[in-house]
Amino acid sequence: MPEKTLVVDGENQILGRLASLVAKKLLLGYRVVVVNTEKIVVSGERRMVVDSYKALFKATTHRNPERTGVRRPRTPVRLFKSAVKNMLPKNRRGENAAKRLRAYVGVPEEFKEEKPVRFAEAEASRLGRKYVLLGDIAREMGWRCSQH
Repeated sequence: MPEKTLVVDGENQILGRLASLVAKKLLLGYRVVVVNTEKIVVSGERRMVVDSYKALFKATTHRNPERTGVRRPRTPVRLFKSAVKNMLPKNRRGENAAKRLRAYVGVPEEFKEEKPVRFAEAEASRLGRKYVLLGDIAREMGWRCSQH
């Protein structure tokens, strides 16, 4: 059975809603490619959203407080993939589904000619409040964009 490939455009899509929809498609057996991950939006006041992401970095170890704890994702691709991975089941089925996910900053050459899918229920225009782009959050956390 050949795998079905689904190309999703992340521009102006809400992070949580898009991640849940992508997770459902992965569990159905689709191979999902998400482009423009730096343009995915996170709802909320800019300062609050950035501070909550930065708070993940303040973890230190008990024995050596100079050494930081867990490594956290900084790039928009890894931030998106971790959101999707957290919505998948924590078993072999979820691991196999996560392996079928690809995410990119911008649009790679091999997907330029394909028509990407957009989910209407994840559109940022449905938000009645402020939002922040995932690329801006990543830059605040130290991501240096190599493409732009």
